Amino acid sequence: MSAAPSHRPGAASQDARRPAADPWAVDLRELGRRAGTMRELDRTIPAPAGWGVEMIGVPEGAPVQVRLRLESVMEGVLVTGEVDVPVTGQCARCLEPIEDSYTLDVQELFAYAGSTTEATSEEDEVRRIEGDLLDLAPLVRDAVVLALPLAPTCTPDCSGLCVDCGQRLDDLPDDHTHELLDPRWAGLAGRLPTITTPSPGTPGETADDSSARDTGAPAVPAPGPRPGPRPGPRPGPGPRAVVRNHHPEEN
Repeated sequence: MSAAPSHRPGAASQDARRPAADPWAVDLRELGRRAGTMRELDRTIPAPAGWGVEMIGVPEGAPVQVRLRLESVMEGVLVTGEVDVPVTGQCARCLEPIEDSYTLDVQELFAYAGSTTEATSEEDEVRRIEGDLLDLAPLVRDAVVLALPLAPTCTPDCSGLCVDCGQRLDDLPDDHTHELLDPRWAGLAGRLPTITTPSPGTPGETADDSSARDTGAPAVPAPGPRPGPRPGPRPGPGPRAVVRNHHPEEN
């Protein structure tokens, strides 16, 4: 009979504390705690749910490429590098689908449990290392959400939608217009006759002449200009002044 395999004391309890098959968790046992030790990490990880804002985000399960460097320092582990994330959403102006990808820089210090150095005590929210595992998901999620626009657009100069028909303005001709009816007159729209502009007649012909010509009725002469006030008599020259010589010349 073969002997049963022996187990190291405490190994089962340590393995039970580690979550299985978590691609975002990094085992730090290979890195160690000696300051200056570094490890490169390059992997593709599926994105969890909930990475996004209202109109754009990372689809659940989309491949996220991480290229990170893990460096052991006195306070914990310093993580620096960049991530490539695909994003999908809708244009906030025309509601067209959007597909894009972001490359984001990340840098974060993960402190050891119980670390009270200046670098870890002055921060209001310091990420902590739980046991031998470092969870990268919160770091990448925060970087993605902060980089996403609240009102994404398909193009920087997107014109949006027509407020009358709802079509995308960039797909319509430049002279696209709508004949709008005042809603206060909507009930009378079917009862009132349609007013059209008469076609132009011959030069010098009035509108009444044109109407009479079309209907066969006698033409009504157009009224002439209204007479103004008659001019009064032109005033004549005024009286002449008579000059009398009070000192006649002597003969």
